[in-house]
Amino acid sequence: MTATSVFRATVRGRFVDVSPSARATLTRELANHDIFVSAFTAEGTFTYDEKILFFNLRYEIRDAANEVEAAERARSEAEMFLGTMGFGHNALKVTVADMSSIWKHR
Repeated sequence: MTATSVFRATVRGRFVDVSPSARATLTRELANHDIFVSAFTAEGTFTYDEKILFFNLRYEIRDAANEVEAAERARSEAEMFLGTMGFGHNALKVTVADMSSIWKHR
């Protein structure tokens, strides 16, 4: 039986050139995107605060070959999400933790 790799990736970035309609959407949906109700999920969990300056997207990436591949997949998913939503952004930074390695050493 092959072990499943599980990576938790956090993509952090800064909002830029947020349109008035996007800002209104973000403000209206703020309570649904609080950091304290977020989780690592396959589809990603989007969090930000009331200042609408910075954001996080949390992903659980399964079966990536390594942390580099998991980071690339998370960045790609984040860019697709942000583009689809029309949220201007820059300075994306990705951090990855190999949870299967952590759980193995417990």
